[in-house]
Amino acid sequence: MLWNNIKNKLSKKLSNSVYSLWIEPICCLKEDSQGLELAGPDVFFCNWIKNNYLTEIKSCLDELDRNNITIRFTVDGSSRRPLLTGRSEQLRLPTMPKARSYVRALHPRHTFAEFVVGESNMVAHGASEAMAMNDTTLGPCLYIKAATGLGKSHLTHAVAHHILNHSPGTRLQYLTAQQLTGEMVKAIQNNSMNSFKKKYQNHCDILLIEDIHTLGGKPKTQSELAETLDYLMDRGKRIIMTSSMTPLDIPDIDSAFRSRLTSGLITTINPPDLKTRIRIIKRKADNCQLPLNEEQILFLAEQVKGDIRQIKSIIVGIKAQCGLLKTSPDLTLVKETLRDIIGRHNDLTAETIRNFIASQFKVTINDLCSKSRKKAITFPRQISMYLARKYTNQPLADIGRAFNRDHSTVVHSVRVISDQITRSGSVRGQVELISTKLEKQFL
Repeated sequence: MLWNNIKNKLSKKLSNSVYSLWIEPICCLKEDSQGLELAGPDVFFCNWIKNNYLTEIKSCLDELDRNNITIRFTVDGSSRRPLLTGRSEQLRLPTMPKARSYVRALHPRHTFAEFVVGESNMVAHGASEAMAMNDTTLGPCLYIKAATGLGKSHLTHAVAHHILNHSPGTRLQYLTAQQLTGEMVKAIQNNSMNSFKKKYQNHCDILLIEDIHTLGGKPKTQSELAETLDYLMDRGKRIIMTSSMTPLDIPDIDSAFRSRLTSGLITTINPPDLKTRIRIIKRKADNCQLPLNEEQILFLAEQVKGDIRQIKSIIVGIKAQCGLLKTSPDLTLVKETLRDIIGRHNDLTAETIRNFIASQFKVTINDLCSKSRKKAITFPRQISMYLARKYTNQPLADIGRAFNRDHSTVVHSVRVISDQITRSGSVRGQVELISTKLEKQFL
């Protein structure tokens, strides 16, 4: 049988863990002179095989002098136990004991090979690769700070992919800070804190925690995690944490816990520059099989800044429009799709918002940029910074420069206005009214 011959060849080319996890479960439903119909347990499994091992399968067909054979994949849930479920235990390697690793659902394309490296993310990428390969040169702890959509989750997924594929015996615990809190609360309710501690202290070689800033105001979780971090670092285990804030900017955390967060390498992923955005757009367009010319790619790169997820949405939107209209993409279609997805957000900057707020509060731009601490000046200045953070993708430092301030002042202003919105109905109503006017005029 042809598929059996292919499997024999694949077993010699791939590692035992990879072969057992991805090739062994595949069933051959149909074989004829035209092709093979192969079945996997779910859509994710089939897509992963096509994206990662189809080339190897075709290479085996060439060796068997059957390169005229086509490969078709279909889903057959009875072919093996599901690899991914709706529960928290995911991607468990067959050679590992049950519940030994805890891994979030991983995006199949979030690998190191798919990550576009530029000046804005070079250090974070290199440090993440070192951690994945157990290179302790940079120390056992890595803290990645980045705004939404700049690639911090891509890197943590890539670390998990690398470990699962190359070091299946590694005990990996990968979750968000919110999941950690929920798990701890459940352990307290069930009087099973000892099991909770053992899981993260005695059964963990590398700990990945996303969105660590969400632990602000949760002293119990901070205390337990601080104890775990101490335990793991003392034993040379690896730790990767991500956040949209630096440890110094996270509000409502204990000083001892903050100290743990700053004990390793802290690196920032900044918004990509033009050259990097061009490469990202080319990569995503190629992945979607969308033929964009240099003019269209440059236009998108100049217009889309900050959140990389917007680029994927735009590429998918252009691809869909071309499919519906049965045409190739042109610059007009690209512009229309861009406008439909991101509107006119790129027209809105911290300076634009600053000028708008000055007119609303009857103060001058010089007043907002001055060192005045009068409430009549500080309040509109703080609202300006709050709205700039909300409506633009500009870095904190750029927002601060619009007011002759540094990034820490912006963080403080955002925190103050957020708190006042929560506590004061009048402030909340005032900010909502100003936001509505701003959106009508600029968005």
